[in-house]
Amino acid sequence: MQLTLLPFLFALAGLHAALASAPFHIVQNVGRDSCTLAPLGAGQDDSPQFLTAMQTCSTVVIPATSTLNISTRLNTTGLSDVHLNLQGTLRFDPNIPYWVANAFPFAFQTSITFWILGGTNIVVDGGGTLDGAGQAWYDAHAANATLLRPITFTLFQATNVLVQNIKMINSPNWFNLVNEGKNITYSDITITATSTSSNSAGNTDGWDTYRSDNVVIKDSVINNGDDCVSFKPNSTNILVSNLTCTGSHGISVGSLGQFPGVFDIVENVTAINVKMINSGNGARIKAWAGSGVGSGIVKNITFTNFVDSKVDLPITIDQCYSTTAAACAQFPSNTLIQDVVFTQMSGTSTGATVASLACSPGARCSNITVNNIAFTPPSGTPKYACQNVQLSGNSASFFGTCTTT
Repeated sequence: MQLTLLPFLFALAGLHAALASAPFHIVQNVGRDSCTLAPLGAGQDDSPQFLTAMQTCSTVVIPATSTLNISTRLNTTGLSDVHLNLQGTLRFDPNIPYWVANAFPFAFQTSITFWILGGTNIVVDGGGTLDGAGQAWYDAHAANATLLRPITFTLFQATNVLVQNIKMINSPNWFNLVNEGKNITYSDITITATSTSSNSAGNTDGWDTYRSDNVVIKDSVINNGDDCVSFKPNSTNILVSNLTCTGSHGISVGSLGQFPGVFDIVENVTAINVKMINSGNGARIKAWAGSGVGSGIVKNITFTNFVDSKVDLPITIDQCYSTTAAACAQFPSNTLIQDVVFTQMSGTSTGATVASLACSPGARCSNITVNNIAFTPPSGTPKYACQNVQLSGNSASFFGTCTTT
């Protein structure tokens, strides 16, 4: 499936016309190229002036005392050599009917987003906050599970981008999507999704990468309700390092092979120095099976130096993701998993099983290495499960003889 923005995205001419007529409340203009914005106030929409500044100024400053009210979608693509110094806050107004009708749509996994940022040589920093105002969305989704919820921040067709020293809170859905990006770095990011009601802040992935190459995510703290980082189809040459993930579903490859006729690739990924706390999974690979799914390959993946605390399943390969056991048996996964290393992994689990490598038959998993693994369950001896795979490494003996199906 070819991912495209659907036709009702801003036409370029229409965007230019909108920018030309947009209100632009600049409280400081240093030279021609540096602009400092102030909120219009009284619930007015600050999106037009923000768009104008991003398109016309080389540096855009949002002061620490300012909260810009973003009530309409942000298309800041096609930029070059732009620095967004976000010291204050961009808050996305939780007008659910507006965003459902107007947020930017992506075909992949039926996603929508508040904001697309693209171009070359872009820096976003300043210590400020992106506020997705997610509580209204969490509550609405609890009443309507089909409700599409926006991603807060999407890098779309962006090259040479640095996002650093930013806080992100309460995204309605994923916090970050890197879509068709190259040479992207996130550093010193603090992500928090917390519901104040009984409705969970679900599907609030920290990062999802898709059709992107050379992405670094490092030195960050994440407290959310889904994957800490997820490598979606055609993610290559990715480094994740020095993360603390609480309440997440893990550092996840996939899910892959979901859509018929599509070949997914995730290759050359390293996740190193990761703390997982009170999480569903630690290091995880997940692929679809069943009738009418797609295919793909996962290759050269390394998970190293993970320290887990109360993680349900610290090590996971699941080639039967979201598929019934009967369908998996009849239609095994078409996604091959090769050259994977789990090494230097320790800590505590919430149950007896600390690792599950559940591969489809027919050598669909190969060259899987497990080294220096030491997990402690709440009581008793840790259990290591595997099927349809031959393991190597100094911890392979923990798994014994793997089941064949």
